[in-house]
Amino acid sequence: MNAVTRRAVIATAAVSMALSLAACGQAGGGDSADKGSSTKIGLLLPENKTSRYEALDKPQFEKAVKAACSDCEIVYNNAVSDVVKQKQQFDQLIADGVKVIALDPVDAAKAEGWVKDAKAKGVKVVAYDRAVPGADAYVSHDNNKVGELQGQALLTALGAKAATANVVMINGDEKDPNAALFKKGAHTALDGKVGKIAYEASGEWDPKVAGEKMSAAISSVGKDKIGAVYSANDGMAGGIITSLENAGVKGIPVGGQDAEVAGIQRIIAGTQTFTIYKSPLQLAPEAAKFAVNLLKGKDLGAQGATDGVPSTLFAPVVVDKTNIQTTVVKDGIYKAADLCTADLAAKCAALGIK
Repeated sequence: MNAVTRRAVIATAAVSMALSLAACGQAGGGDSADKGSSTKIGLLLPENKTSRYEALDKPQFEKAVKAACSDCEIVYNNAVSDVVKQKQQFDQLIADGVKVIALDPVDAAKAEGWVKDAKAKGVKVVAYDRAVPGADAYVSHDNNKVGELQGQALLTALGAKAATANVVMINGDEKDPNAALFKKGAHTALDGKVGKIAYEASGEWDPKVAGEKMSAAISSVGKDKIGAVYSANDGMAGGIITSLENAGVKGIPVGGQDAEVAGIQRIIAGTQTFTIYKSPLQLAPEAAKFAVNLLKGKDLGAQGATDGVPSTLFAPVVVDKTNIQTTVVKDGIYKAADLCTADLAAKCAALGIK
């Protein structure tokens, strides 16, 4: 083999080796590249005792993400009220290369540290419904206003009796920052306008616990002396109403929140007075928009800021027997068939629910 041929062979071999190494580099670096350009979006919801999360928030979020990003993959988990489980779910999403997480925390104070760690790893966080300090975006309803509307609706239902009424307050879980805002707003509306807040406790977002607290209130205040009950949400209102009925207490105003099917049905039946409608048709799509925009590096399109975090806060709506048709039915959240079971058909017809 002469010198020229030898140099040609060496050059050819070098090129082949370079191409081979490049190919191997691409194959070997595939995981890293995939993680860097991941189209996975995480959704972590806090509990399943409140039916809205599985029935409304999750499907609406998934639908909105897919509409904005057809190749995006949603990775979903529910913490079933367990903060340790949710931390494990959060960490697993990061380990799996998820670059944006929509987080509705079980405990917002503890979640602040998670968000800080996530941001250090290049992972963005959308605080969903509950504010988390340091998040990249926040979407919710005006939660102080929710409480004010609840209190005002109780006052309206009490009418002239408000000035002397003993009101029982069953608040949400103290680990939930929204619960504190609901409570604050309700007190703003009720304090000085009702006889007194005769009993107040946390129902921990649990219908069973709320029912137990209601039974304690009945024993403490007296079943004939309770004028109205503030329940922070519909799930707890169900437990509260059962306790009231078991004690023979009927006809007093009881309010809730979340516009759950069961809550709306109790309004139709006349055992619950009102609920607060926080439309997932607003909340979930906005959170999805924030998540997709963060993933793609686009402008968030937030309406403002909350404690320095870009945010959009929607206005809540009181739903009572007069406007079920024009709110949750008109918006397509529920069909009349979802609400109007055989035993409620006549009452639905009388209320114009169709």
